[in-house]
Amino acid sequence: MKKTASDEKKEKRFLALLAKEEGLLKKYPLVAGVDEAGRGPLAGPVACAACLRDAAPFREEDLPWLREIFDSKQLTESKREEIFQHLMSPESPLKISVALAEAEEIDATNILKATHRAMKSAVEGLPARPGFVLVDGTEIPELEIPQEKIIKGDSLCLCVAAASIAAKVTRDHIMLELDKEFPEYGFAKHKGYGTAFHLEALQKFGRSRAHRRTFYVKGLDPPQDRGAEKGTPGRRSHRPGAGKKGLSDNSAQLALFEE
Repeated sequence: MKKTASDEKKEKRFLALLAKEEGLLKKYPLVAGVDEAGRGPLAGPVACAACLRDAAPFREEDLPWLREIFDSKQLTESKREEIFQHLMSPESPLKISVALAEAEEIDATNILKATHRAMKSAVEGLPARPGFVLVDGTEIPELEIPQEKIIKGDSLCLCVAAASIAAKVTRDHIMLELDKEFPEYGFAKHKGYGTAFHLEALQKFGRSRAHRRTFYVKGLDPPQDRGAEKGTPGRRSHRPGAGKKGLSDNSAQLALFEE
């Protein structure tokens, strides 16, 4: 059968995604990619996923769905779900591990530390120890495995892209369950992000158990409680009036992932 323009585009994209890993697999028997979903929302966990592969050639029957893998944000929900089912199958050549940083942990530490801990746990949960790890956006402290951060790695490396899909779909499933428990917030639609509907619900009902209490919400939290507007990103402000429970400046903390 003659290949369509779409097929050729996906094959070219697939080969580009393989390039970085193929080079590493000449030196290391196992390579992993790591990504997360859910740093920015006001509610729910951060889901971190690790994807492991070896140097064995992919089976021909796996290639059609493997070629569909790309940055999860660029795929439709149905396509992510389809790929996720393949990734989680025992027959998949890519092995997946997922770890969560719940809202309570994010509040107790901060979004950066909680995400790093979950990323490390995801790598440690793989069925075998990788020789090298590719991480989207940020290196993982205390991993004790050679690693490299790749900005926008979910559109540059197959394992990171697969991890991005696993993390996104896992988190979406969790938010759908939270929507059943807290239907007034509309989690099924916005997945915890700060949409107008979500912010209006927060004004009316306050925070639920699923919400991150240290994420500042304009109009809900007093302005003097906002920390880190100036100075060290991610730390609470020590300016007069900030108080002992100053809330995180979300943009400052999240920006640390690409430093």
